[in-house]
This record gives sequence, structure tokens and C-alpha cells, in this order.
Amino acid sequence: MTAHPQNTPEQPPYGAPVAELAMSLGAFALGISEFAAMGLLPQVAAATGASLPDTGMTISAYALGVVVGAPVIALLFAQAPRRGFLVSLALLIAAGNLLTALAPNFLGTVAARFLAGLPHGAFLGTAAMVAASLVAPDRRASAVGRVLIGLSLANVVGVPLATWLGQVMNWRLVFALVAVIAIATALLVRLCLPAIGPGPKIGIRGEIRAITRLQPMLALSTAAIGFGGMFAIYSYIAPTLTEVTHASPGMVPVMLAIFGLGMIAGNMAGGWLADRGQMRAVWLMLIAAAIVQAAFLLTAHNIAAVAINIFLVGATSMGLAPGLQTRVMDVTPDAQMLAASINHSAFNIANALGAWLGGAVIAAGFGFTATGAVGAALVLGGLTVHGAATLLDQRREAEARA
Repeated sequence: MTAHPQNTPEQPPYGAPVAELAMSLGAFALGISEFAAMGLLPQVAAATGASLPDTGMTISAYALGVVVGAPVIALLFAQAPRRGFLVSLALLIAAGNLLTALAPNFLGTVAARFLAGLPHGAFLGTAAMVAASLVAPDRRASAVGRVLIGLSLANVVGVPLATWLGQVMNWRLVFALVAVIAIATALLVRLCLPAIGPGPKIGIRGEIRAITRLQPMLALSTAAIGFGGMFAIYSYIAPTLTEVTHASPGMVPVMLAIFGLGMIAGNMAGGWLADRGQMRAVWLMLIAAAIVQAAFLLTAHNIAAVAINIFLVGATSMGLAPGLQTRVMDVTPDAQMLAASINHSAFNIANALGAWLGGAVIAAGFGFTATGAVGAALVLGGLTVHGAATLLDQRREAEARA
């Protein structure tokens, strides 16, 4: 089943690639806002007087904001014109990060991080939906991948620079700069996107009914489980490199950059594959992700092997994103904005699930390399869910032919 946005927009004034770039800048800002916070925990703890474990609440608060904000905002503003909605969301991103920069104490910082996370899923989901509507049907997944590439670029360039800036100057400056990038995003989106009307008017109950059908729930579950494998490994990559690989601390940022490069490659490859067969692309990426994450059990002991493995973990995991994003929109044609937004809530659930299970096996004494086994198990769980969705599709196609 394939469906596309009901409102055919005008052509972007400067072409679809420039419109995609404007929205990708917002993804870049969100990537720095989310991931740089992890590297700045010691500075935030020192400035606010909280302990390092307690400061981890700032990361949890942002993730909670994403999970809560995506469905709530998408439901409340389902009938908002898309361009104006994206501009408003970019300004909300700016406001949340500016409040983080100005927060007077620890509780204020936690509250500001929650607010900063609220527009995350709605912005990325709506941007993906708009990008898909600006190109030919057989290029939708690639367009989604190009928008989401801003997240990957943030990990390669933005996060390392932001971490360095926070260490040598002031962590508050990082979030102030994210606010500036978000304001620039709002301006570029207003200038570079055409006017795009809202989707079908089916009401909040209709939207909820649409997203809670079986196929949308299977697509979201594939993301929430299968994507968790990447986070099981990524969350503990720094101690794994120093304790198991015996790499110097200076190699950790290099490896994180390699991981980010893999994410960029995966975004592009995953979009290309999904444009040529959406369900097949998700199958291929899930199978490949299970193999390379299981291989982490063996490669973590060698610097060259683990560098290649980390690149492939990033590539196969992010290669899932374009196919899963377009899949959830296709199986929810009458509530695409809600579906596309909630998909990013699912990715954040994957983040929490992977990090929690990875930490659990380490705490149980299985060692840092065991995160590879956890990752592979989660990917196989996502593969099982995707298999159920495929069988359901095949049964319905057979019934339609009969």
C-alpha cells in the first residue's frame, strides 16, 4: 500500500534540494541539542552543583520531552499549514535551547531540557513528510534521508565542536548557538518552502484510530525495538574503546566521528534502497545490522577492526530510518503528520531501551563487548516484528487478488 500527502504543494521557490537543506539544518540543530548534552554532563554538573548521576536527568528530560511532545503537538496542530508549522517548531527549538543556556539552577536546566525536547519529533516528522511531498513518488525515501542527514552531520561535526566549546569556554554557549541555528532554520524554511496546506480533517479521534491500527503499530514497534541495538553499543562506546580496545582517550572523538560518517552513508544508501523497494530495504538493513552488531563481540579488541565495525553499525542502523519513516507514513495515509512525528518518539524509546539493556548486561558482569549481543538481539526483535508486517501485507494482497 502506497499513499502520499493529500495536498500537492507548489514547487519550492529555489528547488527541492534547497528546501531539503533548510529542513536538514533544523535536524542538525536538534542533533547537537540532543547528543552534545551527553558530552557536557561534567560541565553542567559543576555549574549547577548536582552530582554527575543526577545530571543525567537532563538527558532523560529531553528524551521524555520528545516522547510526549511528538504525539501531543502533532494532534493539536494537525490542521496547521505545514510551512508555518515548521517555522513555529523551529522557533520552539530555539526557545527551549535558549532557556537551557539561561537556566539559573539544576531544576531549571532539567525543565528547560524537557521543553527543548517537545518540538523534536514533530519537527523531524513534519519535515520528512514535507520532503517526501516535494519529489517524485520513486524518490521519497531519498528525500527523507537527505533531511535526516542533518542528525548524522551533527554527530560528525557539530557534537565534537560543541563538546570542545563547552569544555574550553562555557557549556551554556553551546545551547545558545543551537538557538541561533534554529532561528536560522525558521528563516530559511519560510523563504525556501512553498505554501503547503494541512492534511485531511479527520479530528483527534480519527487520527488516534488511524495510528493505532495494526500496521502502523507494527511499523512503530520495528523502530522502537530494532533501532535500540545501535544505542546499546553507542551509549557505552567510550568506555569500551578505553577499557577493551585500550585506545587512548583522544581516539574516542575520532571513533565517534567514524560512527557519524557511517550514519551519513547509511542515510543515503537506505533512502536509495527504500525508493526501490521499501519493505525489502528494511529487511536488508535489519539483517545487516544484526550481523555487524553481533560482530562487535569480536572486533572490540582491535582498533582497526572496531573502527570498521563502528562505521558499519552507524551505516546499517541509520539505513533503516528512511524506509521506516516512509513506511509509517504510507500505512497511515489519513494521519501522516502524527505517524511521522510519533516515529521519532519510537526512535527515542529505542534509545532508552538500548542504553538500559546495554547497561544491564555490563552491570551483570558480562563486559562491555556484551552490548554487541544485546544490539543483535534487539535488531532480531525488530526483524521479527517486520516479518509479521510483511506477512500481513502478503495476506491482504492475496485476499485482494482472490
